[in-house]
Amino acid sequence: MTQSEQKHIYPLTFIPVFRDYIWGGRHLGTLFGRELPPGIVAESWDISGHPSSPTKVASGHWEGRTLNEVLEELGTDLVGTRSSEMLTRGKFPLLVKLLDANASLSVQVHPDDPYARAHEDGELGKSEMWYVLHAEPDAELVYGLAVGVTPESFREAIENSTLEEQLHRVPIAAGDCVHISPGTVHSLLAGAVVAEIQQNSDTTYRVYDWGRVGEDGEPRPLHVEKALDVIDWQCVEPKKVEPEPIAEEEGMEHSLLVRDPKFVVERLVLESGAGFSGRCDGTTFEIWGCLEGAGHVGWAGQALPVEAVRFVLLPAALGEYVIRAEESGLFLRVYMGDNS
Repeated sequence: MTQSEQKHIYPLTFIPVFRDYIWGGRHLGTLFGRELPPGIVAESWDISGHPSSPTKVASGHWEGRTLNEVLEELGTDLVGTRSSEMLTRGKFPLLVKLLDANASLSVQVHPDDPYARAHEDGELGKSEMWYVLHAEPDAELVYGLAVGVTPESFREAIENSTLEEQLHRVPIAAGDCVHISPGTVHSLLAGAVVAEIQQNSDTTYRVYDWGRVGEDGEPRPLHVEKALDVIDWQCVEPKKVEPEPIAEEEGMEHSLLVRDPKFVVERLVLESGAGFSGRCDGTTFEIWGCLEGAGHVGWAGQALPVEAVRFVLLPAALGEYVIRAEESGLFLRVYMGDNS
């Protein structure tokens, strides 16, 4: 790589794209100081190559270019060799969002890749995880099925508007994490704000929407037959993620949250001044999210500040880097696993 090319490989931050679904609110502004457009803001797409809401690079050589444009130019230098299949499809593998559930989301389920490929014009399926950033007292989410649910009882409950009896509810608090594999029935209920790491897909099948109507006064569309096709009927009363320790050093607690076939998510708690040294060796990009506190990314004698709640994309060809906490903080590290 020439010196000129190296200048084009640097940590990338993006200008968020906001979405205004009816369940949103204003918490992304009041909690995290984000400048929001007027009205309801349900989601902030922070790193996105999805064609419906691509994010643009905030600064540096690629300023103003979309993530997909950078992907087209850098290719493997951006995403790494583990993402060769996605690169062939011209897709950045992951999507990072914040969700503000001022009201409850619909009860929904996502397909896996084979089903989406067959029924959604080649689209990807959707595996995801939620990390709870804020939860009101008594906040809950729908996570899987209640004991004894069958396809027949589930369908009947949809028809009779009694679906809530079929659902498993889980109390949540800030710091909780859930892993939502394809086929898992789920809903983020009112009073929670989460960070979401997911496949680069917007494929969602609604099965229940709490009896509400959209802006046009009509019920929002449901996708019952497709949902019944893909629901994992064995996903009964799943548990929240229990972090698995990776390392504990002076000033740092490092743990595994999720090892999904599509991505890996780790959590690092760093005391002020502590750091994590890593290397993007060409196999995978990394996404780092500062969820609490503040810090910076250091690379090649340069530094980029990272504040809460913000995300930064490290290209696969970046080389050595350091994440250092300038005040005690909590960070997520996301990358593609060996089998992604």
